[in-house]
Amino acid sequence: MRYRMLGNVRVGAVGLGAMPLSIEGRPDEARAVATVHAALDAGVTLLDTADSYHPPGGEPGEGELLVARALAAYGGRGRGGSGTDEVLVATKGGRGRTADGGWTVDGTPAHLRRAAEASARRLGVEAIGLYQLHKPDPAVPYAESLGAVRELLDAGTIRLAGISNVDTAQIRLAREILGDRLVSVQNRYSPAVRTSEAELRLCAELGLAFMPWSPLGGISRSSLDGASALAADPEFGGFHRVARARGVSPQRVALAWLLARSETVLPIPGASRPETVRDSAAAAELVLDTAELAELGVQ
Repeated sequence: MRYRMLGNVRVGAVGLGAMPLSIEGRPDEARAVATVHAALDAGVTLLDTADSYHPPGGEPGEGELLVARALAAYGGRGRGGSGTDEVLVATKGGRGRTADGGWTVDGTPAHLRRAAEASARRLGVEAIGLYQLHKPDPAVPYAESLGAVRELLDAGTIRLAGISNVDTAQIRLAREILGDRLVSVQNRYSPAVRTSEAELRLCAELGLAFMPWSPLGGISRSSLDGASALAADPEFGGFHRVARARGVSPQRVALAWLLARSETVLPIPGASRPETVRDSAAAAELVLDTAELAELGVQ
């Protein structure tokens, strides 16, 4: 596992997006915990969840409670040799679920304060390692939501702050309000969705970690699922050609491509089984050469 910096914290270059472990279609508890443990065994030290990662009709924080239980049950030492001591749990607040499976947004300062305090209790920590404002609320001035995050930092409820689903102007405003305690931006970015190029460049300029969510868009299922899964969308055929030449999955190549985009990138692919998370983690050790990057269309 290679490592990168998230603020002043060193984390594995590939994290685990824990959303699939606790929303609809989730695996049973035993497999979910085994997936987290497989990630830790592979050197993953960044786990990303949110208080809204629960099935429709479920209780807020189910995903956080699952992560806490998995960490408490981990008896291994990981590649870093220190068990869970070096694991950074990132969570998010400011969104919710509706009974029919929809998503809501609430960026009011009062809600964010309550949500962060509840997340800390569920995770069993005095201070949340990384707390991310999940999405700007169009009904609340963004500066007000960010002010609540600043208050959480000042109170010691959270140690580091991040923002998600934002544009460049919102990143600059967050940097102005939060200063160097803003350490990350989490936007959608993948081979298929590259609309956050400007935000990625700004993060590199400011030294902020850029954490792509849904990082495997455009890539078919991993070759771990069988040779037939290698049939590629022509637009993304390069990922499959490089994968065949390397003898690895297209998923692993896609994550290695993301890592090559910038030293600030920290992909957080989701997983719901140990085999998949092990394959994702191995992308940190896959360094693509110039010809391969050209094949993948890197500018």
